[in-house]
Amino acid sequence: EGNPTSPLVLVGEGPGDTEDATGRPFVGRAGQLLDKALLENGLTREHVYICNTVKCRAADWSTGKPHNRAPMPVEVAACRRWLVPQLAEIAPKVILCIGAPSAKNLIKKDFKITVERGKYFPCEFAKTAIASLHPAYILRNQSASNDGGFSLLVADIAKAWEAANRLAEKAVAASAPPPTRLFE
Repeated sequence: EGNPTSPLVLVGEGPGDTEDATGRPFVGRAGQLLDKALLENGLTREHVYICNTVKCRAADWSTGKPHNRAPMPVEVAACRRWLVPQLAEIAPKVILCIGAPSAKNLIKKDFKITVERGKYFPCEFAKTAIASLHPAYILRNQSASNDGGFSLLVADIAKAWEAANRLAEKAVAASAPPPTRLFE
């Protein structure tokens, strides 16, 4: 969802209950927090592209009612056949992985979100990738005296957006024809 020509793509883990019901990424409580973090940077969903590594809800039905769970490696691997062409078509300059599962899928398998968030990493699907805390994690950790990491998410979005635009400008400059010289 969003702008398929954006230099920045945000990639989450997968749909939850609300996302599964609507077919849209990040629209539940976590999505509302992500929208707020984007807005803190003067951005909306129309400025970026948002998708997930897993395209359908991973849920445990053992109690008769679905409960979200982390996608199994086989599910993540199966969904790459949609994610890889999606990222290739968009060709972002920067990918912002939203949460550790996304970073483990797109940056490196042993990614440690609390240690490595906000750092640049090589990525096969963009010039660089950065990871940030997942809004659901932030919601679980917020309190009256603690923003739960919301300020870190806002800062990581700003860093990713700035890098994406800088790289996009460089690409445009590199592809421009040399200036024509007029001789008298």
